[in-house]
Amino acid sequence: MNASAFVLLTLLGAPPEPPVVVKAEPDAVLNARFRLKDGWVGGDGAFSVSRSDKRTLWLFSDTWVGTVRDGKRKNVVLVNNTIGVQDGNGPDAKFTFAIQKSTNGKPLPIFTPPDGKGWFWQFAGHFADEKLHVFLPRFEKAGEGAFGFKAIDTWLGTVEKPDADPLKWKPKYVKVPFATFDERKISFGSAVLTVGDHVYVYGYEERQTRFFPRRELLVARVAKDKIADFDQWRFYANGEWKPDAKDATKQIDTLAAEFSVSYLPGLKQYAIVYTENGLSDRIVGRFATAPEGPWSDPVWLYTCPEMKKDKKVFTYAGKAHAHLATGNELVISYATNSFELGPVINNAELYWPTFVRVALK
Repeated sequence: MNASAFVLLTLLGAPPEPPVVVKAEPDAVLNARFRLKDGWVGGDGAFSVSRSDKRTLWLFSDTWVGTVRDGKRKNVVLVNNTIGVQDGNGPDAKFTFAIQKSTNGKPLPIFTPPDGKGWFWQFAGHFADEKLHVFLPRFEKAGEGAFGFKAIDTWLGTVEKPDADPLKWKPKYVKVPFATFDERKISFGSAVLTVGDHVYVYGYEERQTRFFPRRELLVARVAKDKIADFDQWRFYANGEWKPDAKDATKQIDTLAAEFSVSYLPGLKQYAIVYTENGLSDRIVGRFATAPEGPWSDPVWLYTCPEMKKDKKVFTYAGKAHAHLATGNELVISYATNSFELGPVINNAELYWPTFVRVALK
C-alpha cells in the first residue's frame, strides 16, 4: 500500500489491507522455558506486561503447584493466580515464578478479593507512575466441570512497589464501575496498550448464543497515569470519545474474553490477537491503523494442533507478547486444557503456555 492510499484509508475510517502470514511455527526455546519440574508446573492466562526492555511480569490465572515426574503432575495444588518474572530478553533471559504460601506451606494466590468472596483471575496489566495496575475479573462457583464458574465483577489491583518480590506485594483494590454481569454483560481489561499520552483499555460486551458466548469489542481510553481514576475514562462511540460507558459502540465479533492489542512498527498497524470465539483451535488477528480501529476482517494466524489429537482437549487464551517479537512478527501464546481433570494431572503436556512465532508481510 502506498502512502497516499494509507492516508486516504485513515481519513475514510476504513480498515487497512491486513498482512499475510509467511510462516507460523512453535517456538521450542520459549516453550522449554516454561516447562518446569518443580514448584510452578503449569498455568493459564499468561498475560505479559513489560516494566522495561529488561524486565517483564507474567500474569497467570489458575496455576498448578507441585512436581512433574514421568510425564505426570504429582502432589499438585491449584491456586487461582501467580506471578512470573522475566529478567532480560532473548536466550539469556532469566525466569522466576512467585508462589505465595501460607504459614503451613499451602499455596495461595497473589491477588485475593478484599471481601473474601470468590476468586480473582488476572487480565491485562499496566505500568504508570512506578505502579503496577492489574485488571482482575472476579468469579464464583456455578456448577461442576471445567466451566462451572461465572463472572460477578471486575476489580483493579494496584501494586505501589512492583519491583519488589511479588511475595511482598501489598495490593490495593478498587472495583471497576463499568463492568457489569447482569442483564448487560460488559467487561474491561482484556487488553491494555499505551499510545502517546493515553492508555487504551479494551473489553467486550457478551451475549449468549446457542453454541458460544458472542463477544464484541469495546474500547476505552484514559490518560496513561490516570487509569485508576474512572471519572477520566472515555469510551469510543461512533468515532467520538464519550464519558458514559453505556454509549460505547460494539465493533468486531468472534472475540474472546482474553486477547492482546499491540503495535507492529514495520507494518504501521495495530494487531488484535485472540482465540476465535474464545475456545477454538484457530488463533486469528485483525489489523487497524489506529488503536481504536476500525479493524480488518480476521486473518487466520495459526491452528493449534492439540484439539485434533484428543476430543477431550481444548485450546484458548491466544494473545501476542510484543516484548518477545522482532520485526514484522507476532509471538503468540495459548493455553491447552481438558474438559476433564484427570488428563491435566496425568498428561503433563497439557496446561502450559505454548508459544508460536508468526512472521507477517
